[in-house]
Amino acid sequence: MADEENRKAVLARVHGKVQGVWYRGWTVDTANRLGLAGWVRNRGDGTVEALFAGPADAVDRMLEACRRGPSAAVVSDIAVEPARDPGPGVFEQRPTQ
Repeated sequence: MADEENRKAVLARVHGKVQGVWYRGWTVDTANRLGLAGWVRNRGDGTVEALFAGPADAVDRMLEACRRGPSAAVVSDIAVEPARDPGPGVFEQRPTQ
């Protein structure tokens, strides 16, 4: 199917001042607006980790938005790697790992 061929899934680790600045809530809102599936969570090392899955162009737009984040965030780097596509679904916030 063309829709399945156009899907992309990535695991992103966002570095910088990204905890305590509403980054996860902003990520949930933005990912849902783009129609993505996946999750976001804080990590104990101070980064934010997220799995984004959906149409390739929407995933790319989400990654670009993550480079800016919400207004109080200061993003210094984003590490992105391919991930297993969980298929269609919701985008949710998960507990800190």
